[in-house]
Amino acid sequence: MQVEKFSYDNRIVRLFLVASIIYGVIGMLVGLFVALELIWPELNLTSWLSFGRIRPLHTNAVIFAFVGNGIFAGVYYSLQRLLKARMFSDLLSRINFWGWQLIIVSAVLTLPLGYTTGKEYAELEWPIDIAIALVWVVFGVNMFGTIIKRRVKHMYVAIWFYIATFVTVAVLHIVNSVEMPVSFLKSYSWYAGVQDALVQWWYGHNAVAFFLTTPYLGLMYYFVPKAANRPVYSYRLSIIHFWALIFIYIWAGPHHLLYSSLPDWAQSLGVVFSIMLIFPSWGGMLNGLLTLRGVWDKVRDDAVLKFMVVAITCYGMATFEGPMLSLKNVNWISHFTDWTVAHVHVGGLGWNGMLTFGMAYYLVPKMWRTKLYSRTLANAHFWIATLGIILWVIPMYWAGFMQGQMWKDFNPDGSLANPNFVETVTYMKPFFMVRAMGGALFIAGALVMVYNLIKTAKAGSFLADEEAEAPALVNSKQGHVGEHWHSWIERRPVRFLILALVAILIGGIVEIIPTMMVSSNVTKIESVQPYTPLELEGRDIYIREGCYNCHSQWVRPFRDEVARYGEYSKGGEYIYDHPFQWGSKRTGPDLHRAGKGNKLMNKSESWHYVHMLDPRLTSPGSIMPAYPWLTDELDISKTADKISVMRTLGVPYPDGYEDQAVADLKAQAQEVYEAIITQNPDIKQANPNMEMIALIAYLERLGSDIHKGVKVDEVVATQEVENAEVIEVESVDTLANPVDTTNTHE
Repeated sequence: MQVEKFSYDNRIVRLFLVASIIYGVIGMLVGLFVALELIWPELNLTSWLSFGRIRPLHTNAVIFAFVGNGIFAGVYYSLQRLLKARMFSDLLSRINFWGWQLIIVSAVLTLPLGYTTGKEYAELEWPIDIAIALVWVVFGVNMFGTIIKRRVKHMYVAIWFYIATFVTVAVLHIVNSVEMPVSFLKSYSWYAGVQDALVQWWYGHNAVAFFLTTPYLGLMYYFVPKAANRPVYSYRLSIIHFWALIFIYIWAGPHHLLYSSLPDWAQSLGVVFSIMLIFPSWGGMLNGLLTLRGVWDKVRDDAVLKFMVVAITCYGMATFEGPMLSLKNVNWISHFTDWTVAHVHVGGLGWNGMLTFGMAYYLVPKMWRTKLYSRTLANAHFWIATLGIILWVIPMYWAGFMQGQMWKDFNPDGSLANPNFVETVTYMKPFFMVRAMGGALFIAGALVMVYNLIKTAKAGSFLADEEAEAPALVNSKQGHVGEHWHSWIERRPVRFLILALVAILIGGIVEIIPTMMVSSNVTKIESVQPYTPLELEGRDIYIREGCYNCHSQWVRPFRDEVARYGEYSKGGEYIYDHPFQWGSKRTGPDLHRAGKGNKLMNKSESWHYVHMLDPRLTSPGSIMPAYPWLTDELDISKTADKISVMRTLGVPYPDGYEDQAVADLKAQAQEVYEAIITQNPDIKQANPNMEMIALIAYLERLGSDIHKGVKVDEVVATQEVENAEVIEVESVDTLANPVDTTNTHE
């Protein structure tokens, strides 16, 4: 048998690993600053440091810079060794690295400046989306080129997860990023309202599934056995884990939209498949932990294995809690609260963070051909990070549960016990402080690791091209007697990719296409009209400032929400929203009924003006940033283009209306300005050309269409009420009768 000599490329692994560690520290520091802004709003020093703009920077930095580079580092290291082949192309490897870093830098330059699509985890604008797709294709070509030229017949389980990651992320990103450009850094989502919400959370949930989970499961299947020097516990369990996970995961996205205007059948599918998801997820967790059977003494002494054990445990916790949060009687109280934030960080800090740390401690001594500088420091890092996670998540679980209870609490006379939303915000501040302490500890641990790894690298000598040899592969598709049935597909990577693609497409097609194609899934309301040009500009400012990070626009059909905000939201109210703005977290009150005609929520134009300049004047105790830069002049140079693009997307502006749009905008701005100075003559600095005027016009419009007196089709109204009444929440009084405030049972 002919033995071939070759070398592994460690340079590309080093590049991605160093980038992952650097961006990890930076992303976590940004997260700490964001957390501190919720304690001391005075830290919102300028527009590009305001909470709404840099919170997406934090999530993008952690997900795509820290974890993304960690994925590439682990995949490029393990793939070469599992396939006994150097990467297909050193050039493609470098393009992958530098292209990914360019994307990250683009995010750093655009998000703080307010260039955002307003879609969570998909905020980057259309040119960057195209770059992401191109770089991802480069990665896929490089990976599959390496698989094709492999010297090993069967693809190891880790590679299955890498393949599923590549194909699914490509589909998710492309479908969710369909948008219509207005200019170089401005676009509108192709989808609107309910449909946009479904596509976004089909993407958002599965970005967690196939970017933060499946590639890390592949890394788990490689690095845990290597670090423990043990085989994977069960090959058969690996097969069940993989195929069940990728098929079921893709269906679960609608559980982010329970009690919304999304069709009930889609919500139910999301719940059912979320519950089913426990079984393959825990199968993978057990497969990882049981791989360590017989070597628990080694785990006690080996920092690498300790990090990986905690990572796998956090994966199990997060994948149990996720399905539980998808149950309607849990989601009823958990959604929009910090409970969800805690859940996300169990996965982010525990699963992704700890596994990346363990991988780094494994790789650096290997590639620099030396021993770890200090096992004591590595163990200290482990305990500091673990304590940091505990201090981060436990206060947020407590805070989230209390938030939900306070929002829903009623007095004996049937009135809301906490009618002012700011009361819950004030209650949260001590929990926010403890969370910040936990985050600071986690970062401190990471800095200990950075020092330890630098000292390790300095003590060693980096091996750029690691020599290796292996027999040439002959007849890669030929099997042998007695082999497992799954071996057939493991020898055929292209067919494996196609089967994985089919598995993930089924759920997406079943959920998305009917919602897009069947008009009855979004009932129309006659009184709902397109935004005026001024309101459209104000909406863009709302998105630019990241207001959706703290405010939802989605009043659920619950007694407490109707009592607090007004009539529950209906799907037909969002048909001109590109993109939707339902939000996923309420750090501030819901704004869908903030417009005129709603006595519960509507504020005067002058109130909004003062509130934007200093929220503490109108709402003592508020942690909302001040927005003094909204006194800048409104840019109307693209107003006509925006109207034209919206009409292309189906918004029924009359032909040629873009020629009249600016004149209408100025007329409405004058009306808002006059209302402000009439209501409060002390406001001297206002003028009708401010960005503030446009934003106020948008806020005054929110949810007001249903109060215009135009009669809604009685059948539609009946359907909406029936949908509200069929919601089942165990031991909870939901909106069976919105106007009844005498029943105080909770």
